[in-house]
Amino acid sequence: MTDGKAVLQRVGRILGGSACLLLLAAVLLDWIYPPDLSGLSQQSTVVEAEDGSVLRAFTTPGGIWRYPVDRGAVDPKFERFLIAYEDRRFGHHPGVDPLALFRAIGQALQAGHTVSGASTLTMQVARLLEPRLRTVPAKLIEMARAVQLQWHYKSDEILGFYMSLAPYGGNLEGIRAASLAYFGKEPKHLTDAEAALLVALPQSPERQRPDRNLAAARHGRDKILQRLLSAGVIDEPAYRAALSEAVPTRRRPAPIDAPHLAQRLIGQDRQQTGGTIETTLDADLQRRLQLLVARHQRLLEPAASIAALVVENDTRDVRAYIGSSDFFADQRFGQNDMVTATRSPGSALKPFIYGMGFDDLLIHPETVMQDIPMRFGDYAPQNFDNLFRGDLTAREALQSSRNLPAVALLDRIGPARFVQRLHDVRITLQLPPEATTPGLPIALGGVGISLENLVTLYAGLANQGQVKPLHLQPAITMTTDDGETLFSPVAAYYLTQILNDTPPPPSWLAGSNRRDATRVAYKTGTSYGYRDAWAVGYNERYTIGVWVGRPDGSFSPDRMGRDTAAPILFEAFDQLPAARCALPNRAPSGVILSDTLGLPANLRRYQSAAQLAAAAQEHQSDLKLQFPIDGATVEMQRENGKTEPLVLRASGGAMPLRWLVNGHPVEALPYRRQTEWQPDGNGAVRVTVIDREGNSASASVWLQ
Repeated sequence: MTDGKAVLQRVGRILGGSACLLLLAAVLLDWIYPPDLSGLSQQSTVVEAEDGSVLRAFTTPGGIWRYPVDRGAVDPKFERFLIAYEDRRFGHHPGVDPLALFRAIGQALQAGHTVSGASTLTMQVARLLEPRLRTVPAKLIEMARAVQLQWHYKSDEILGFYMSLAPYGGNLEGIRAASLAYFGKEPKHLTDAEAALLVALPQSPERQRPDRNLAAARHGRDKILQRLLSAGVIDEPAYRAALSEAVPTRRRPAPIDAPHLAQRLIGQDRQQTGGTIETTLDADLQRRLQLLVARHQRLLEPAASIAALVVENDTRDVRAYIGSSDFFADQRFGQNDMVTATRSPGSALKPFIYGMGFDDLLIHPETVMQDIPMRFGDYAPQNFDNLFRGDLTAREALQSSRNLPAVALLDRIGPARFVQRLHDVRITLQLPPEATTPGLPIALGGVGISLENLVTLYAGLANQGQVKPLHLQPAITMTTDDGETLFSPVAAYYLTQILNDTPPPPSWLAGSNRRDATRVAYKTGTSYGYRDAWAVGYNERYTIGVWVGRPDGSFSPDRMGRDTAAPILFEAFDQLPAARCALPNRAPSGVILSDTLGLPANLRRYQSAAQLAAAAQEHQSDLKLQFPIDGATVEMQRENGKTEPLVLRASGGAMPLRWLVNGHPVEALPYRRQTEWQPDGNGAVRVTVIDREGNSASASVWLQ
């Protein structure tokens, strides 16, 4: 007995030592050959909308569609079905299931061939991470790797690996890529039939591809459903319903929404080789606007394109981004991002000239301005229609986009100061190559700006004059940026009031006559040669910009902002929730609500720089009454029994002038030095003229 006990003790020590050596060897091998997860790093780069849906995806360097997968964004039904069919004891074994292994070996010995497999989900993940030929040594390595994986990672993590790597036919890998390709939706909500098909396909991905072998795909799915019914995972009604559901017959192309923005964001992060790029885009709105611009594209010549940008005013988040109406239309131009391209804005910058004029107290919306031929040195601008309307208010001049009043106003403000003001709010204008300094043609589009920057400016108008950068990604939205002040709230109020009343484009019913319609404050622009047509508008919640033209900048046939871009703008606003106009509920402090006559004297009529210079020169001399001459006898002419008017003319003095005859005011234009008075008979009269500073000159004459 003593010898037997000693033998047992010796055997125990040997076994214990062997176990320690084996454990030490296992630890050493684990340290030398850690789990290789490099296969997981090769993922598709996916650009997502705000709700997490895919806008555009790019294959891995190896040409595989393998989207990043968040296990929490996969229907739990899939996980339940997968474990029930593939590995019922998953999470309760060390990576290799001994019961399944012994069962498979016993069945194979009895039948003389393989009857059932013993691969666990962890072993399948090990094989997906390190593919090898199906040999016995490879199987042993796979089992060792499975134990190693189960040692290092939680079961939930291993399931995530499987969801990312499982093959689904062709170049599809991972449940998310498969769900989007076969069902056209994220795997967050799956039917029983869809989940069963996604469990079945990795077993034989090429043979069971539904787009290649529909019968095999259906058979594989139905086999899974039968097993789930037998295991009590689904009931009979669910089983029957799942069997009746059609199997998809085609593979959908990868999403390609907002392609220009996707290219732009990837270009900003050249280190990005996979993973997710989040954006602020509204996926549904993006797709609706893509259809809208594609429909309008068909009305244009083939070389033309359309770009559009939608911004939420409060956050400055970009909600839709269309760089061109057809990304694949022309390899030379279709992929040009016209949201960032620099183009001539035509008249689209005029509101900002007027805004500076309001802040400088040079004009008020009801200030009378002149639309008459003018020269500014060697520059003689013309109106678009080559006509002149004479006297009109600043409101009318901006709404009808008259050129001469805008140029005259910019002349007083100063082009260099205007450019610097925009630069102060981080908006850079590109001068023509031949221009050394900013000039007056800026008012008519003689400068370059992008659609993105133009929308940024108009969103500032909607926000009471505060300009902030636009946000393309939610991470940027987290930063605090109070923006820069471009205008006072008073100037922004005046501009919004004017642009709100701009007539809608032709054949478009005014918002006031349409139920639930948005009232849009907007401005159009047309560049020289009809190259660029613009329309930018805003309401309380959104700002939208639209550009139409040829990406190569060539001439276009009679394309104008009001006729071409404005209808797209208004239709785009109809795709958004109705919102009130951008005017605040109460006018800001300092707003003057008055007609022309009720304005302060210096705001009733705008004086150009030339008029001011002439007035200053005349003011250097004393006020004199040139006609009639004091003490003269004036013989009045009669024609057709009616006495001709008496001409009254003065020189010198400070404008404006007021005229009196016998103490009674004479109706006259205040900025004219000559007027007329209609006598009511013969006799003595006294004519008096008074200038702005109260100086006067008089003459007593006899009329006969």
